[in-house]
Amino acid sequence: MSQYFDLGDETLWNASNGASLVFRRQVAVFEAELELPSGIGPMEDDECQISPDAFETFVNALLAKHRRTSHAIWLALSEGFTATVLVLAERAAMEVDWAGLGAAPEAPLEDVQVSAVTGMSAPAEGAAWAAGLRAKARELGRLMPR
Repeated sequence: MSQYFDLGDETLWNASNGASLVFRRQVAVFEAELELPSGIGPMEDDECQISPDAFETFVNALLAKHRRTSHAIWLALSEGFTATVLVLAERAAMEVDWAGLGAAPEAPLEDVQVSAVTGMSAPAEGAAWAAGLRAKARELGRLMPR
């Protein structure tokens, strides 16, 4: 069995039931973390509609949050979800301001990794951060059937 994540009449992802369940549970976690609705509606009869405006706002907020942290554990826990969301955003032809996101974060850093050995770490350089996340999204996108 599978479940569909649709934007209007277009299927962005035909996910297995297990992957869909875990993804939707992570959606709830990141909605709470960002204090924003994701635009990903409820799963009804194995179909879920995505609201483009709310989803685009959510995607940009998620990427901005990802960019502002250097905490290795937070990044490890969020990277797969962020890349999966990015696949959906790209399939929906949503604009992502990679140049703006790649610049030094304007907002204060969040969840900064501090080590007695190395001190406080900084987020990855912008181009490297964007390239890494986009590569992960491309990798996942090949595994996410429509």
